[in-house]
Amino acid sequence: MKEKKVIEKANWPVTILLIAGLITVAFPLYLTIVIALKQPQEMTNSIAGILSLPKSFSLSNFAEAMRLTDFWRSLGNSVLITTVTVVVSIVLHSLLGYTIGRNKARNKWYNLAYLYVVSGMFVPFAILMMPLVKQTAQLKIDNVVGVIICYVVFYMPMNVLLYSGYLVNIPVALEEAARVDGASTWKTYWSIIFPIMKPMHATVAVLTALGTWNDVMTPLVILGGGKMNTLPLAQLTFQTQFGTNYNLAFASYLLALLPILLFYIFCQKQILNGVVNGAVK
Repeated sequence: MKEKKVIEKANWPVTILLIAGLITVAFPLYLTIVIALKQPQEMTNSIAGILSLPKSFSLSNFAEAMRLTDFWRSLGNSVLITTVTVVVSIVLHSLLGYTIGRNKARNKWYNLAYLYVVSGMFVPFAILMMPLVKQTAQLKIDNVVGVIICYVVFYMPMNVLLYSGYLVNIPVALEEAARVDGASTWKTYWSIIFPIMKPMHATVAVLTALGTWNDVMTPLVILGGGKMNTLPLAQLTFQTQFGTNYNLAFASYLLALLPILLFYIFCQKQILNGVVNGAVK
């Protein structure tokens, strides 16, 4: 009996959407690279002048952008703030997510605590901005420490939501077996639960790092006027009252993009699994 060959038909609506999505992402990236490599005199008001390739490829814009933004110091500040924020967030938010996630179903107070923490996702930053400026100044933490504390608090609702949701996929029997063997709750968490949540750690790390690295408002209102600039804050150098030097600005954007892009590529294998499982309630 001959087997019938299954002819797979192309799903054109999905294919068209994928192509449109690719163009949506690739076109701005192309513009950024082309403008960053051009000289100001090559920029014209016509569309053809903007889209055309540079007459000669030069990295002078990148060198000038690095000089104007004090790139290495700004990069160091951004790396410091992002790294500390990610590490502290993973440790604290996973602990809080574990505590709430394991108890909210059987204790209404933990459920109320969960709803209270997650409700922080709906508070806009504009409402918090002025009180933060005043409180950080009064507490003498209007510096890098204050920025890190703010970020840890800002990303707590989202991360607790992800961690507590991910715990649904981890059987309670693992913890019960560990207790029978004499392990304390603390040892059970660090020896069993914390390693199992590795995909969610990667997801939280990427989402928190992306938000922290690209944020400009929090450093602006807390560090504004100081010498401690992050990369997004340093890029405001190219925006003046009379216009923007797009060639230098776009070169600076590309320089700021590379570190976080490499970090995302390194962690991408864990992201999809973590997001899907963490969305389970």
